Amino acid sequence: MGYQPTDADIQNAYALAKERYAQLHVDTEAVLAELKKVAISLHCWQGDDVVGFEDPDRGLSGGIMTTGNYPGKARTAVELRQDLDKAYSLIPGTHRLNLHAIYLETDKPVPRNEILPEHFAGWAAWAKEQKHGVDFNPTCFSHPLADDGFTLAHADDGIRQFWIEHCIASREIGAYFGRELGTTAVTNIWIPDGYKDTPVDRTSPRQRLKESLDAVLAKPIDPAHNLDAVESKLFGIGSESYVVGSHEFYLGYATQKQTLLCLDAGHFHPTETIADKISSALLYVPELLLHVSRGVRWDSDHVVTLSDDLQAIMQEIVRGNYLERVHIGLDFFDASINRIAAWTIGTRNALRALLMALLEPIAQMRELEVAGDYTSRLVLLEELKGMPFGAVWDYYCLTQGVPVGMAYLDEIHTYEKQVLAQRR
Repeated sequence: MGYQPTDADIQNAYALAKERYAQLHVDTEAVLAELKKVAISLHCWQGDDVVGFEDPDRGLSGGIMTTGNYPGKARTAVELRQDLDKAYSLIPGTHRLNLHAIYLETDKPVPRNEILPEHFAGWAAWAKEQKHGVDFNPTCFSHPLADDGFTLAHADDGIRQFWIEHCIASREIGAYFGRELGTTAVTNIWIPDGYKDTPVDRTSPRQRLKESLDAVLAKPIDPAHNLDAVESKLFGIGSESYVVGSHEFYLGYATQKQTLLCLDAGHFHPTETIADKISSALLYVPELLLHVSRGVRWDSDHVVTLSDDLQAIMQEIVRGNYLERVHIGLDFFDASINRIAAWTIGTRNALRALLMALLEPIAQMRELEVAGDYTSRLVLLEELKGMPFGAVWDYYCLTQGVPVGMAYLDEIHTYEKQVLAQRR
């Protein structure tokens, strides 16, 4: 697509960038070695608009909605894995998969509270072959027992028990992936529970949710195989006035139980960034799960772009030395554009923002801050914005064997013609 630099061009530009960063006492080779260790968890639901394979004919519910009808979405697990393979081939590094319970593979209907590891054996075999770790999620939406907007906080004991059993089964499946793949799975619990209009009783649903979560997490699971995370939300479709699992609820719960806390970039006020929450939360919880998204006016989960918010998130992770304590996943679903392109654009942007953060002379900036030299700190921060990080990124892509610049779009267009177009 347009001009593409030669390998020699990329290497020459990198050599100059390496010298520029060395003047700031930044070792670009060490930075790229660190970046290579980071595994982003790609969300499977971008590939099929959150439909899954449990009942593809059932519509979305529980505050979940996709817009657009771009042709070629995956209709089977085989097609979804094929599309994921293509996306991974365009992204530098080795990355993970974030899988929802509705993506099981079975010849006959299985109630969600009866799902077993065997229903995900195909995913485990594929992940082992492709060297991907897998994270997992119970699916507490798009189900008849969630149509009134409540699951783990439901007032009906039977319905609440159904969802408790589903979440327990999901933890076991997460542990299964951890054992099979030799890399810890993060099993994240998100529920849509809440009221569209102002409730009278805000307390009882939260009491029920706490009791349900206690039951779900009662059985200890080896943390080498599975880590539990809980995810909050500000509001959503059908829960505009009251969300049971608010940020305050889950911050308190994760602190008390020492689970992971999931911060979703699209689940807060549009003017609020999760970056500033990271250092505070990690004083009280062992680790964080991030769902990197891009909300536009509300929780719309747009494809991640190289925005100020994204850069702030990655800067906070690196500046706080939190890379070992933060699990980075993506969470957006855009059906208006090529779905493989959405994965590729979003993941490459997450990695680019992380690279920019790793290329900062953090020790020098801290020294200026401690010395009270805020003028020099500001000058340095502004100067970094013009540094040639793009040349370092291009070199990283080249050395990782993935397309440089916009060349990945040519591959996506070819794949669209040869594969996606045949699915109509």
